[in-house]
Parts: sequence; C-alpha cells; structure tokens
Amino acid sequence: MDEVFDIKKIAADHDEVTRIPAQLPILPLRDTVIFPNIITPLVVAREKSVQLINDVVAGDRILGLVAQRKAEVENPGMDDIFIYGCAAVILRMLKFPDGSLRILVQGLSRIKLKELVQTQPYLICAVETLRESYSPSTELEALKRNIAIQFQKIVSLMPQLPEELQVVVNNTNNPDKLADLIASNLNLSLTEKQEIVEILDIKKRLRRLTVFVNRELQVLEMGSKIQDKVQTELGKNQREYFLREQLRAIQKELGVGDERSAEIEELRQKIMEAEMPEQAEKESLRELERLSKMQPGAAEYTVSRTYLDWMLALPWSKATEDNLNIQAAEQVLDEDHYDLKKVKERILEYLAVRKLKANTKGPILCFVGPPGVGKTSLGRSIARAMERNFVRISLGGVHDEAEIRGHRRTYIGSLPGRIIQGIKNAGSNNPIFMLDEVDKIGMDFRGDPSSALLEVLDPQQNFSFSDHYLDVPFDLSNTMFITTANVLDTIPAALRDRLEVLELPGYIEEEKIQIAFSYLIPRQIEENGLKKKDIKFSKSIVAKIIRDYTREAGVRNLERQIATVCRKVAKKVARGEQGPFKIEMEQLTEMLGPVKFYSEVAERTSEPGVAVGLAWTPTGGDILFVEATQMSGNKGLMLTGQLGEVMRESAQAGLSYIRSHAEELEIEQNHFDKKDIHVHVPAGAIPKDGPSAGVTIATALVSLILQRPVRNDFAMTGEITLRGKVLPVGGIKEKVLAARRAGIRNIILPERNSDDLEEIPPNVKRGMKFYFVNQLDQVLQTALAKRRKHRRKK
Repeated sequence: MDEVFDIKKIAADHDEVTRIPAQLPILPLRDTVIFPNIITPLVVAREKSVQLINDVVAGDRILGLVAQRKAEVENPGMDDIFIYGCAAVILRMLKFPDGSLRILVQGLSRIKLKELVQTQPYLICAVETLRESYSPSTELEALKRNIAIQFQKIVSLMPQLPEELQVVVNNTNNPDKLADLIASNLNLSLTEKQEIVEILDIKKRLRRLTVFVNRELQVLEMGSKIQDKVQTELGKNQREYFLREQLRAIQKELGVGDERSAEIEELRQKIMEAEMPEQAEKESLRELERLSKMQPGAAEYTVSRTYLDWMLALPWSKATEDNLNIQAAEQVLDEDHYDLKKVKERILEYLAVRKLKANTKGPILCFVGPPGVGKTSLGRSIARAMERNFVRISLGGVHDEAEIRGHRRTYIGSLPGRIIQGIKNAGSNNPIFMLDEVDKIGMDFRGDPSSALLEVLDPQQNFSFSDHYLDVPFDLSNTMFITTANVLDTIPAALRDRLEVLELPGYIEEEKIQIAFSYLIPRQIEENGLKKKDIKFSKSIVAKIIRDYTREAGVRNLERQIATVCRKVAKKVARGEQGPFKIEMEQLTEMLGPVKFYSEVAERTSEPGVAVGLAWTPTGGDILFVEATQMSGNKGLMLTGQLGEVMRESAQAGLSYIRSHAEELEIEQNHFDKKDIHVHVPAGAIPKDGPSAGVTIATALVSLILQRPVRNDFAMTGEITLRGKVLPVGGIKEKVLAARRAGIRNIILPERNSDDLEEIPPNVKRGMKFYFVNQLDQVLQTALAKRRKHRRKK
C-alpha cells in the first residue's frame, strides 16, 4: 500500500523546525547530492536502505542524506561516504511490487557527520547541524544578481529546464537559498556538487558557483551555435530530400522504376561513409549527380558508374596497424632469410624510428643484387614482420607511363594505373608495395614510365599523387615502397637519386649449404609430399650439387636441383618403397644427370698464354679465361670471343705496352716482326665488354711470349693504360665472390680498390689473399710462374 502525506502541511511544519535530532539514520546516495530547501525524488532499492526508510517514516521522517564516494560500493561504510551531507524530511513514499521504494524528500539543513553510533541494520551517526549566517553587503548583492542573470540565460538555452525557474530565481532574495537552487539545477559532477555543499561561507559559495555557471553558459552557447549550423544543414538536406521525393513521384508517374533511384541513394550513402578527402568526396558527388541525370542506356553511363565504383573501392581511410615489436620483427626476418644483415638492420631501424615518431614517412628502398638472392621474398617477409598487407607489381618491359598514372576517362576502356590498382588490391592505404625489376623499365619512343615513377617514389611529393583516371590526389605517404633491380646502371639518374640502395651480394658455397638445410630442403620436402624421415641429405651431397650442377650467385637453380632429387624420391615412395632414402654420390648422377659445370682453372692455366680474369655480370660475378697464342705472320692482332669495343681497345693497349717495354720484359726486339697474335675469350656466344680485363689480357700475352705460365691459383682484374698503370674498376664484391666460388684464393686488385674490400663480409675474405698493385710490372712479378727449364733429351 502507498503511504501518502500532506506535502503542504509537512513543509509548513518543517519551516518552523529549529532543531534537528543529534543522531540521524544515514542513507548513502549514489551519484546524487541533496541541497537544503530543494525537493528531490529518490529511488531506494537496497535492503538496508528500504528498512531505514520504513523506520524513518514510522518516526519523525527526518534522516541524513550523504553521497557515496564511489557508486559501485554495494554496502558502504563510513569510509565510503562523504562527511558532509544534508538533513532531509520524507514528504512522500510509494511502494512498488518489486520491493523498491520511491520517495520524495526535501532538504532541511547542511549536516556534518561526527561519530558512528550504529552500523546494523543501517548507519546511524551523531551529526552537527550547520547553520549558514551572512550579513548583507554590496559585494554579496552583486554576486547574487550576477549569478541570477547568468542562470536565467542558462534556463533560456536549456529546453529541459522549465521557464518558471526564471521567475523562482528572480523572486528568491535569500542568497543562501538562491545558491542551493542554482547548484541543484546545474549540470555539475558529483565532486563539484559536493564541493558546493561543503562551502558554508555564502560569498565563497557564490564565487565558486559563478565559475561553474559561466562554464556551463559557454558550453551551451557553443552548442547553440553548432545546433544552428546543423539546423541550417538539416534544412538544406530536408529541402533536397523533399525535391528527391518529388522527383521520385514524377518518375513513378512517368513509368520510370524506383530501382535506379535506390541505386543512386545507395551510392550516395556509400560516398558519405567512405571518409574520402574533401576534394575526392566533392568529385564523387559531382559525378553521382551526372550519373543520376543519365539514362542507363547512355554511352557515358558505364564510364561514370565504373569511376564511382573505383572511388568507393579505394581504401581512403583504411589502414592496418603496424607491429612495432623490434624483437618479433627481427625473429620473422631471421626465420625467412639467412644472413642479409645489412638489409635486416635497415628494416629494424625503420621500425624503431616509426615507434618513436608515428608520422614518419616511409623510406624508398631499392634491393640490388643478382637473381635468386631473395629480393622479392624479402619484401614479403618485411610485410609479415610489420603485419602490413603486401602488394607486388612487375615493371619489367613496361614502356607506357599510363601503366603508372592511368588513362584519362575520355579513353574507351580506361583504368587507373598499376599503383592505384595495387592500393585497391591491398585493401589498405599503408601496404608494403614492391616494384619489381625497376631496372628493366622500357624507355623508347612509346613512352618513359620511369619519369612517372619520380612522383610516386618521392616522399616529399607522393602525399598528393594524382592518377589520370581518378583526377583527384591520393595520399601515398603512408605506403612503404620497395624496388628491386639486378643492376643500377640502367636506372635513370633522377630515379636512382630517390632510392636508398641496399646491395644484396651473391652467396658463397658455405652460405648456400646453410640456406639449403635451413630453407630449401624443408620447403621442397613439404611441396613434394614427403616427410623428413623419407629423405636424407648430407653436406657433401649439397656441396656437390652446388659445385657441379649450379653456377649462380643466388640459390634459385640450387632449389630446382633439390626439387628434382625430392621428386625422384617421391616417385619411389609412391611405388611403396620404404625409406629413409639417403642420397649417395653415385645416386646423384642418376637423378640429376651428368655433371654440368667443371672447374677448369687448374687445367687451363697449366700452359703459358692463359690467365684467369674476374668479370662482373648482371647475375653476379664470374671468372673469365683469356687465351693467347702466336703464329707466323706480320704483326697482326686478332681478337675473338664477341668482345666489345672497350675490351678490344684494352687488348690493343696491353700489346702496345708490351712492345714498348720489350727490353725490360726480356723480349727479343724482333719478336713481333714475323708473329701474329690471337687473343680469344671462351664462351664466344656471350657478349663481353668493359675495361676491367685489360690486366688479364696483358698478363696472358706476356705469359705467352715469355713461355711462363700464370699461377693456377691466381685471378685478377683491373684496367691498364699505355704507361702500364693499373686503374680501379667496379664490381669488386661480386668478383671476389665469384673467385671464392671457383676455389681461387689469391686475387690481384688495383690498389685504389682496396677500400672496396670493407663491403665484403669477413667470412668471405677468410682464407683469401689480396695483392694490391698500381703497375703492370707488379702484376707480372706476382702472377707469373718461374721460367721453365728445358732439359735435353737423352
């Protein structure tokens, strides 16, 4: 049953109350502060609180209302409530079927909790009634009037506050009651309301409350401005909505279906949700307006619709979150690739900088190295380490700049360029974007794609990359571009200047063995359906495959040969033969066929007139044999082996030096008068050029003329001048690796190339000896064996 009291009578009675009991039951309140003289409804549901209300209503109906410090505390004690609160009288109580109560209370006076008297079944405390006293003054009157005026403005701006509140504030002359009235109706936090309750000095309370009132007024005024602006926009949108509805009705009367209107509205909604930049959104809406006015059968309809589909498919604001855990990224890179320390270190540096500065622009890396060393797969590993999406496009043979920037929409069948297509396929605006074979871009009368790449691969420009098809800027600054190349010479200088070049050298035999056992063999065992127990490789077998069946800087052919062996074993397993199958030397010839490559160094250099040179090729370094012979003739010089013009000139320069220094070299003066000399470089089907074979050709000629063979464990490189100077050449790293693969441990290099050895890993240089020369005499003295002693036949 409800218990109802006469509110007017109770209020009148308590206006005459001058004394509040010294001990009051305390009702803790969640997120609520009660002020004196203010009538407030409350909901009571806790069992202890319900019992407290029932007991209070049965008595004098007066209790203490104190706010909890934390609302989530279910059974608050003295430490969980504030010590300042308000004594109040219960004006009305309603009981509900669920056991909860709805009460109406009126604050009487501020109280301070002094001592805990009882804890069960509810809190009872000794309290001190706090009486506010003040004396009229000009300052107090000014504070009262100012806060009243400001609060009236708040009432006018807040629809939820009744208009009558302004009249009540105007008619309240008591500054104490005015402060409590305003504080109870302001949107304040629990802490701020409690602060007002605890301030007894009227002037201080009004000053503090003025701060809150002014803050609330500023917020409401700003909200009012925003609301006015929104209302203006809503008015415009409503007008457009009504016009579209009218247009739809007209179309319906004319027999035009609603499907197209629904399609237009769906596209409009998608454009608004795509979070495009302002310019892109404006262009999309403009194109949508054009589309809405076209008939589906019009020629331009498909063009506009395709354009909008592309605009909606691009990830304008979608980005993946980078994994900036340096240790985890390092582990991923080590799992996927052996060695390559320089490249891995650069990637980890980028992640470290990205971790310290989130808005850093992505680097433009260029991986340069021979085929098969892992350039492309390294890009995939970087994407996996950073947890980014990966997209790759090949630029080999591309000769049209429209492949990069796209075609304008005026062309039939036009599409965006490969860059935008790759971003769309990636599904995020910050993928790892690999541009493969950037050194093989075509440049001729048909176009120059490398010039179109200048903007893409420049962090200072690509934040507003403009594709001809889209015709609006797209931000590529968050994309990490990685390019790959076999050589740098064919990359235009302007493009090469934008790239941070990281060289990936070829592998030596020891590294290839490690790669084979760590990566290649496990992968091929899995791809051919085998298990680890089915096949066994030994290091000697892998080394034989490397020496006799592959000749490369990378490991691509090595993996093919290992795959061949695995397929042969898979055939046996499929027939039902039981393993494990351990690969032996004699089985290797049956599986892979006869030996494909032979080490001919010792055999070819055992006779005078043969020297071993070191050459650089796009697939890494290689050894080069130079053969010379002489015959009766008339001072002729023949050069064969498909030599380029520069290499021919090197041979002529070497011969001229020898003839001009014949006496010093202990060569007879008339030796060349009746001799023709023939210089040949084997592998005649392969074009050869460059000045670095000059020293090798000159050494072979001197070896031939003096009949002193070149030492079979030496190789050399360097350019020669007519004065016998040995000039520096390029590709030292690749050439040293080639010598190492061929088993040559002594290398003659130009003295000015000595600094290039710092780029070569220590494990490659281990066991090798380098001779630095600056004159041809030093080369001959180092490389030529002692003169043969001819014995008479008995």
